[in-house]
Amino acid sequence: MNFARLTRHIFMPKRSLRRAFDDAALSAIEQAITDTERTHGGEIRVALEASLDPGELFSDLSPRQRALQAFTQLGVWDTELNNGVLIYVLWADRDVEIVADRGFNGRVSSQQWAEVCQRMEQLFSQGQAAPAVVSGIKAAGGLISRHFPAVDRNELPDRPVLL
Repeated sequence: MNFARLTRHIFMPKRSLRRAFDDAALSAIEQAITDTERTHGGEIRVALEASLDPGELFSDLSPRQRALQAFTQLGVWDTELNNGVLIYVLWADRDVEIVADRGFNGRVSSQQWAEVCQRMEQLFSQGQAAPAVVSGIKAAGGLISRHFPAVDRNELPDRPVLL
């Protein structure tokens, strides 16, 4: 059990997430998804979560494990071409995880996705919350467009979800 992490999560109110991602920021993120999806045939979903609850922390749930749960919960896996991508942000940890559906296996490496995450985390550390997510959406879109050409289909909501 990491007590510093536990404390950070317990004292991270949901309103701090809403301060970082206000209505204007959420609209900018939604627009970035809409614009980026016009350039490829994949589906991007963004999930933002303020913190984990104490039970999840005591069971040592990692941001990656929580991202996998959110991937399932939000149905990102349920696209025709198995090309959904979840960008998950755990705000208390300033951690970004990208979960890509099996359609990307052998096409986009875990290192490529990790580079997108690292760039976003770097922007978070500079106090640029919404620009970090928009940047990540554009970078992910660039990776997706190499493998899935643009189609006129939108299978998942573009609006970011607050968990």
